[in-house]
Amino acid sequence: MNKDNIVKAPVADKQPQILEMHGDRRIDNYFWLRDIDNPNAIAYLEAENAYTAAMMQHTEALQTQLYDEMLARIKETDLSVPYRKDNYYYYSRTEEGKAYPIYCRKQGSLDAAEEVLLDENVLANGHDFFELGGLVVSPNHQILAYSVDTVGSEEYQLFFLDLTTHQLYTEIIFDTVSFTWANDNQTLFYTKIDETNRPYQLFRHTLGTSITEDVLIYEEPDETYNLYVGKTRSQAYILMILQSSITTEIHYLDANKPYDNWQLIHPRTKGLEYDVEHHSDYFYIVTNDAAINFKLVKTPITAPAKENWQTIIPHRDDVMLSGVSLFANHLVIYERTKGLETARVQNLTTGEENSITFPEPTYDFSEGINPEFNTNILRFHYTSFITPPSVFDYNMETNQRELKKETEVLGGYDKTQYQSEWLMATAEDGTQVPISIVYKRGIKKDSQNPLLLTGYGAYGYSYNAYFSTNRLALLDRGIVFAIAHIRGGEEMGRKWYEEGKFLHKKNTFTDFIACAEYLINAGWTASDRLAITGGSAGGLLMGAVVNMRPDLFKVVVVHVPFVDVVTTILDTSIPLSSQEREEWGNPNEKVYYEYMKSYSPYDNVEAKDYPDMLITAGLNDSRVKYWEPAKWTAKLRELKTDNNILLLKTNMDAGHGGASGRYESLREQAFDYAFILDRLGLGNE
Repeated sequence: MNKDNIVKAPVADKQPQILEMHGDRRIDNYFWLRDIDNPNAIAYLEAENAYTAAMMQHTEALQTQLYDEMLARIKETDLSVPYRKDNYYYYSRTEEGKAYPIYCRKQGSLDAAEEVLLDENVLANGHDFFELGGLVVSPNHQILAYSVDTVGSEEYQLFFLDLTTHQLYTEIIFDTVSFTWANDNQTLFYTKIDETNRPYQLFRHTLGTSITEDVLIYEEPDETYNLYVGKTRSQAYILMILQSSITTEIHYLDANKPYDNWQLIHPRTKGLEYDVEHHSDYFYIVTNDAAINFKLVKTPITAPAKENWQTIIPHRDDVMLSGVSLFANHLVIYERTKGLETARVQNLTTGEENSITFPEPTYDFSEGINPEFNTNILRFHYTSFITPPSVFDYNMETNQRELKKETEVLGGYDKTQYQSEWLMATAEDGTQVPISIVYKRGIKKDSQNPLLLTGYGAYGYSYNAYFSTNRLALLDRGIVFAIAHIRGGEEMGRKWYEEGKFLHKKNTFTDFIACAEYLINAGWTASDRLAITGGSAGGLLMGAVVNMRPDLFKVVVVHVPFVDVVTTILDTSIPLSSQEREEWGNPNEKVYYEYMKSYSPYDNVEAKDYPDMLITAGLNDSRVKYWEPAKWTAKLRELKTDNNILLLKTNMDAGHGGASGRYESLREQAFDYAFILDRLGLGNE
């Protein structure tokens, strides 16, 4: 690139493509960018990357400062809390200078000699990208099945490692997703993906045999369903789970009899969801059958169909049943009330219950690794904006909890120097929308405060408040951070999700705008100090709100954004497109087509001023194809009327999750933060 072109934004060629549907003719000038084999498409991405590098060159010292600062807070050589399974203690550890974890175990006691099972750093050697898909040890602890992706496309290769000889078996199974062992230590069930990355086939493999001999157990023809395989904690049953966005069908198999016929729990019924756990002679089932917030039933294993379901926990309008966990003597009940997660532990013999609650106004709570069925100890994870990730062991008999580890933050982190709050904004229809907020103690409500607001609002995903050592780099510079718990998630119950999908999707966007306006009107910030960020479906959120209210935001950072909604969902050759119709609607139906087109960010770019924007993509992304952010950037460049900065940064070696390895991930985070700080005028602070 010559000097004259260093700060000249790339211009994508216009090659009009007419797209017609329901009598509507849309012209897509940048449809050609979808062709990854077109050298002009790659050249365009590379030109955008060069432009981004040039426009961010003046922030390189800030990027380095942020990277060093974030890295200095991490205990690079660290150890996870070991968990026990039978006579072994399993754990992972990290070493300074190494990008990936090392998986280990000890036999008999924590004082025993360490056995390294898998070193991701060795496996990642020679690859620009590396991700471990999963690892499952055989019931006798002698064979390790693990899967890896070295491209970023989420197409995993499955390997088998003999833990006695530490030699690999010869068979390698390609394009896998989930996998689990039968109890004979020789049989493994696994799922494979189709050309759209949809897991749709279940196979049975016998260790040490050619994969050409593997038996196809089931193939799911409905493209809206995914197929997964798993195992109950009791180790008694293997489950084949067929799942669309709104419907479930589960089959089960005695884990001691891998060659037997699979049995059906209940056939798929559109809109009926259920999840299965096992205890003694019963399956326990969490279901939405006549229960929008879900209920718990149990049913005999010998007659599991819905007509035999007996209600254990009825439906409640004000409490969402998130799930249950079963142990030999206890039932753990996970619930969400008024936006926050709690749990109850019930003694299955006495019926006595105890609650697990937390004092902070906003937090994240989840079950940890609990492989043992015959135990009174429940391991759970807890974190908040202020409390680093913490591992607790909870005694279900005594109701006592023991902190096993709180992640150490180097550099003298003092949690008393930060404060979090749970706020409520009012949406345009009067709905109260929660906001989680955190800031450095001493900061007052002041329109001069810079603020970073994020959200997601899709698929029923609840965006809980969590701790981030990286975020301290912003908080310590006076930036307030907030999460908008908008409709489309499940923070306030299942209805919260239903009110943010299909023909109610715009509630997600107007809720986010209402949260931004509340923070401004309440004096937390001002529009010229407000940055927003989101990724994937949260990138759709970002694209929609900047089209609707570009005046409200100063800076926008958008990761792998799903912004070409109509065209993508119409194209069933693209991964996930068919399944997306149960979230957004089917654009082949005119009412959904018109509604989706009315908010799709790419279709609604206009000739007007937009904020400063950084957009990212992954060339190997199988979830949101690289061309969506690329096309959106090109159209924004064509139509926007401002002189604000617009950058597209494509990782040419990664997929949906960005760079692999903790150091490269930190560099990407430093880049994002440098952009935000620079555009907010804080680059020299």
